[in-house]
Amino acid sequence: MPPRARARARTYDSAVIRAAATAQLRHVRQAVAELDDERLGAPTRLGDWTVRELLTHVAATVDSVARLLETPAPPAQEAGVNDYAAAVASFAGAVDERTRAAADGADPRALLERAEGRFAEVAAVAPGDRLLAVPLGAMRLDDYLVTRCVELVVHSDDLAAATGTPVPYDRQAMAAAVRMLADALAAKAPGGSVEVRIPPYAVVQCVEGPRHTRGTPPNVVETDPLTWVRLATGRTGWAEALEAAEVSAGGERADLAAHLPVLA
Repeated sequence: MPPRARARARTYDSAVIRAAATAQLRHVRQAVAELDDERLGAPTRLGDWTVRELLTHVAATVDSVARLLETPAPPAQEAGVNDYAAAVASFAGAVDERTRAAADGADPRALLERAEGRFAEVAAVAPGDRLLAVPLGAMRLDDYLVTRCVELVVHSDDLAAATGTPVPYDRQAMAAAVRMLADALAAKAPGGSVEVRIPPYAVVQCVEGPRHTRGTPPNVVETDPLTWVRLATGRTGWAEALEAAEVSAGGERADLAAHLPVLA
């Protein structure tokens, strides 16, 4: 299978990404340390998952790094960071099934502790170009770790919404999530007629039409990092964010409703 096209490929610092994933997981662990069984059974905005299933999934998201490193490396790279957003929906059913089975009778806090320990032991010493046999195709470890940062940031927000307890965001984990999701938008809606700004982390151009070359772009969308993560993953709708003044959009082409979410 030949490598897939990688639109607007971005590089990420290996040490920074590993530290970011570790820090964000620690924020999650601290936020749930005192949850009792009643709060673990509280509903979330993820269908009929409770907090227990959500945390079980977060643990599995991180533990998958160590699990994949324990299997033989594929012979050649097949996928990159920009392929993840487009493919994630295709294995959502399998993820849901595994999560429910793993959460049954389990203490998700213990699962999170185990995942953190295995990540520190295995992922910290593996080379960044080590290939992993992930569901969407063979991917470099460093690229896969960027997707883990996205999962951790997105589900930290889900956790905060479910429990009412804010979960801090590691700056570098949020930066990786924003950039990957912005690049996913540019890959999904290629073009140069709209400039999307998510300060201080990312600026991308997207959507077919006349390409801007200099001066102030005629079509500009701007929002903050957390709102962008919510828009890109369907946690917030385009119209809802506009009405709440969480996003500004100027120009006749600056309507991203048809292109969102990019990861669901």
